[in-house]
Amino acid sequence: MGRMLQEVSEWIVRLVWTNILWFAFIVAGLGVFGIMPATVALFAVTRKWKMKDLDVSLWKTFKETYKKEFIRSNCIGLIYAAIGFFLYVDLRMAESMDGTFSVILYVFISFIILLYLNAIVHFFPMYVHYHYSLKDYLKQSFIISLISPVSTIMICIGLFFIGYLITNMPGLIPFISGVLPAYWIMNVCIKRFKTLEQQQSQVNEHMKIEQSIN
Repeated sequence: MGRMLQEVSEWIVRLVWTNILWFAFIVAGLGVFGIMPATVALFAVTRKWKMKDLDVSLWKTFKETYKKEFIRSNCIGLIYAAIGFFLYVDLRMAESMDGTFSVILYVFISFIILLYLNAIVHFFPMYVHYHYSLKDYLKQSFIISLISPVSTIMICIGLFFIGYLITNMPGLIPFISGVLPAYWIMNVCIKRFKTLEQQQSQVNEHMKIEQSIN
């Protein structure tokens, strides 16, 4: 019982301290320019937790990741922001039109926006788990959001309950509002990544066998 209480206490401190660091590093980047690198650092920490590295130095990981990814993550953030802006403009234009075509267009753009938001959600776990070029991060985040409907549903369910908890207990916002959603998203995505890696490994193995036969 005492051991369990100790582990619970350690997790509470770990979560709260990480969330405070996330807020602090966002502020350090003057808000707008701190969001992307701070969130990348947040996911880097949650990935280490999923890899059983629970004794990782939170301050050191945040500081090093934030500095290393500041420019690159903000460049990607600007690309996503530009895409989001154009999608928003397109949606408003479709909304102002009349006729059946405008309804079809509105539904289509709404679907693209949902796909876009889903791609952003998958981007952060992918960014800290794989080493891709900037172009491939953008491409792969959209691809995995398309081919992983079950993971997307699991993420949405988890975020719904976390949002419900925070809405009913707003005092938790400074303590878990960033780290808990990030941990849940990372948890779902790591499992999905492992499944995709196993499938790719099986495909590669099958190709090797076919090549050896031929």
